[in-house]
Amino acid sequence: MSTGYKISEKDGLYYLTFQIVGWVDVFSRQVYKDIAIDSFKYCQKNKGLELFAYVIMSNHIHLLARCTYGDLSGFIRDFKNYTSKAFLKILDEKKESRRDWMKMVFEYHGKYKNKQSNQIWTHENHAEHIFSQKFIEQKLDYIHNNPIKAGIVANPQDYLYSSARNYADMESVIEIIKVDRRWITID
Repeated sequence: MSTGYKISEKDGLYYLTFQIVGWVDVFSRQVYKDIAIDSFKYCQKNKGLELFAYVIMSNHIHLLARCTYGDLSGFIRDFKNYTSKAFLKILDEKKESRRDWMKMVFEYHGKYKNKQSNQIWTHENHAEHIFSQKFIEQKLDYIHNNPIKAGIVANPQDYLYSSARNYADMESVIEIIKVDRRWITID
């Protein structure tokens, strides 16, 4: 069922949310976060992904992104497909204390899909077209403050898997394109 969030501007800048089915806390383990980061890096290099902001939370990811090739939907499809396969491979090969439970949840969500035995990501991406400077700033603040709201860190830049570190000119796990934040003033 569609929620009305569609990618209509093929080369537009979008705020996206990728959610794990059943709100499974996949990203509470570093190995899964690193798979997502590696996939983003691959897409930056090979699929025209321009990443302006991101945060990887325990069970979802927020992004500000666009594709120079005009195929943001293709990027989303390929990212979710690759990471799903990589996550399932980890579950099959590594010691994961939650393995049986996670596989049960992924199988449950996948059993109603044609030719699919597992589902890792929800089908919705909550794609919101960015149309103004104010909207960009609102989404940047939301993305970067997510780890604070979740009680993980006290300051946005303290969370390793967030572009808040890039905006604070700190070492980061992935390069991004910084958005000009005209409204910030120095006291």
